[in-house]
Formats: sequence, C-alpha cells, structure tokens
Amino acid sequence: MRIDLLFDKYSNRVPSIIGEEKFAKYAVFLPVLKKGDEYHILFEVRALHMRRQPGEVCFPGGKVDKDDVNSMETALRETREELGIQKENIQHIFPLDYIISPYGTIIYPYAGLINEIQNIQPNPSEVAEIFTIPLSFFENIEPECFKINFKVEPEKNFPFHLIIGGENYNWQTRQMDELFYYFEDKTIWGLTATILNNFINLIKKDNM
Repeated sequence: MRIDLLFDKYSNRVPSIIGEEKFAKYAVFLPVLKKGDEYHILFEVRALHMRRQPGEVCFPGGKVDKDDVNSMETALRETREELGIQKENIQHIFPLDYIISPYGTIIYPYAGLINEIQNIQPNPSEVAEIFTIPLSFFENIEPECFKINFKVEPEKNFPFHLIIGGENYNWQTRQMDELFYYFEDKTIWGLTATILNNFINLIKKDNM
C-alpha cells in the first residue's frame, strides 16, 4: 500500500464522530413568532398519553427518518406534524449547536421565524397545549444549573488485570449540567432548556 497516496486521498476528508452510526439522530425546531410588537418563543406541552416525557415542556422535533433529506427537513416535518405549520410559513431558519448526549443520541436543533401564527393547529395526539414566552424574559435571566453525576461501572468480566491499577483504576467521573427555567407555572428543563440557552446566548452575543 502506498501510504503517501492514502494521505493524499484523505487530505480533504471531512471528519465525523467515531461511533456516530450507533447514535440515534433527532432534530428539533425552536419556533419564534411575533405577537404585537414583541417576539415570543413558542413551546409545546407533550400530550399526557405519550410514552416518553408525558406532560413535559418541549419544542417540536423527532427522529431523523431515512427519507428525510437532512436534519433540517426533519425539524420542519416534525413542526408541520405537531403544530400544523407548513414549511412556507417558516423563514430565516438557521442551525443551533448540535448536542451529543450521554444517552446515545445526537440532536440537531434549528431556529426560525413563524409567519401566519393564526394557522397553528396543535396535533392533540402529540401536543396537550402550546404557550409562548416573550424573548425578552429569557434575555434578562439566567437559568438555574444543577449537576448530574455519571458513575463508571465496568461490566462483570472487564479485564482489570490488563490495565495499570486494576480494579482500583482511577476512572474519570463525568458531570452534566442540567438547566432549569421557570415561567409562571411552567418548568423548562432538559434538552429543551439546553437548546433554549444556546439560542439565547447567540442572541446576547450578537447584541454585544
């Protein structure tokens, strides 16, 4: 094998994430709309009969299907299915920072502006209710942050005898920030709060 030819072949290679094929991929859309003279962020409350996270506050989103052209199309499709908003009524779409979660998922979030908000029709099979919060509310507060600790537990037949330190090996512990926002009787946390915080920080940075 000509190693030099191999290096030439891969000189412009775009790297991916090792093990990416094993991750479940999801896309989420953060909807912004105008009410009067002020911009608001729209949230959903998941239907109580949903198997996962019933009753929790979220943004529209779901798993990337093999028929979706890309993750942005997934986010727009899910928004149409959950809120009845057609693609042509969403403008200025842009990607937020994607998330690699410790739970084996990659989340691709997007934000955009919704026009003709009178056409919003929540799907009762997925959405219990919708509500909006002024964008200015989030610009003027910081979320509460709590730590989640992950414990390392090697499987039963792990070959401790092959590593320095054996069963007393000093594993690195991992922590994850869990953010919480509170508005009236609503609690926004988890991935929704993380995506929201990323969006708000982009806005604040741009306004500096």
